[in-house]
Amino acid sequence: MGRVVTLVLVDPAGTVLGALPPYEVDLPWWQEVADVVAGARAHHGVDVTVLRLLFADQPAPPGGKVTYLAEVTGDPGPVRPATAALVPHPRRAPYAEIGGPAASLAWAADALAARGRTLTAAAQQRTWNLSAIWRLETDTDPVWLKQVPAFFAHEAAVLGWLGEHCPGTAPVPLAADGGRVLLDDLPGTDRYGAPAAERLLMLSSLHTAQLVAAGRVDELLALGVPDQRPPRLAERLRAVVARNAAPRSESAADATEPARATSTDLPEPPAGRHGDLPEAPAARLDGRLAVLLDGLDDRLTELAACGLPDTLVHGDFHPGNVRGTADRHAVIDWGDCVIGHPAIDLLRMCERLADPEPLRLAWARSWRTAVPGCDPERAVALIEPLVALRNAAAYAGFLDAIEPSEWPYHADDVPYWLAQAAV
Repeated sequence: MGRVVTLVLVDPAGTVLGALPPYEVDLPWWQEVADVVAGARAHHGVDVTVLRLLFADQPAPPGGKVTYLAEVTGDPGPVRPATAALVPHPRRAPYAEIGGPAASLAWAADALAARGRTLTAAAQQRTWNLSAIWRLETDTDPVWLKQVPAFFAHEAAVLGWLGEHCPGTAPVPLAADGGRVLLDDLPGTDRYGAPAAERLLMLSSLHTAQLVAAGRVDELLALGVPDQRPPRLAERLRAVVARNAAPRSESAADATEPARATSTDLPEPPAGRHGDLPEAPAARLDGRLAVLLDGLDDRLTELAACGLPDTLVHGDFHPGNVRGTADRHAVIDWGDCVIGHPAIDLLRMCERLADPEPLRLAWARSWRTAVPGCDPERAVALIEPLVALRNAAAYAGFLDAIEPSEWPYHADDVPYWLAQAAV
């Protein structure tokens, strides 16, 4: 399962030149554009920079027929007639604007030059409403340019904070500017599919950082890390239900979970997607979801009484957001981080494991040692039913912060996770 790609070309002055004939690429994930760029060069002899999604023939990724706006300099050769409404939008990311990627690459070249390094080549890897990523070759070692939208702009500051207070936990920025950050290449791979023993090491590394962060919450809040401690978390959970769940007369307990589509040929989806899942029915306000909301304040009070501190939560702590080798790694992609309960990260790391119990037990032992008298197991039991609702709120936040043409990336996630919270 791949994509059929059409590129509508625009020049640096904003003139729509036309569209390249469609071509196929292997990866189905819409935000992955390295093969889109390579395909334009291989099939049409054109060097392009992908700016943003224009259209897809299906309501959500992956796969299908996908049309992007792409910037090109010089004469692209024969193209098909095409139009595109290049209307400004206040929620468009800077890197999705005409000239935006070129400006970021110029910034990266200057930042490298200030450190005695020369940018020699740049290869676009990903672009969507959550990030733009480039691999940059230099006269020494490769570096990575990452740019995020305003609602993730605290990521670079958090990476700097971790480098100062928790060395080795995460990559250390070479330079940062707003949503832009330059990072040295990390040896190894993204650890998708890591076994339980490797995940234990990941949890241990994060636990050490979270102990430090628990005593410095005010510093992290001042850096812009979102506050999702109980009062704010309760507001977010109630708000996403109020806006998106419709009342029904039937019991939500009768709702059936949609079947999960699986494939051994595809890697775990990139961060920010729950996977290749069909659209779920709308969550119902009665039944289990109503019970969960009615008891929310009491549940959060009990959670606080378990004694684990609020701390820096990664927010999307699965093995694919850890890079390195089986015994040496760094945690990447901190844009989703919040101040909240550490059990959120445990539960994310336990996903896709046949037996997550060893991870839960080891995590509980670590917290019980660090905070004598706390009750980690009770904390996990209390927060676990809220995780799906928290996911729905996170995706709803993305939809609020991005332009409508990008909504297909996330539109099915809110109803899906609300349905999961209701069953």
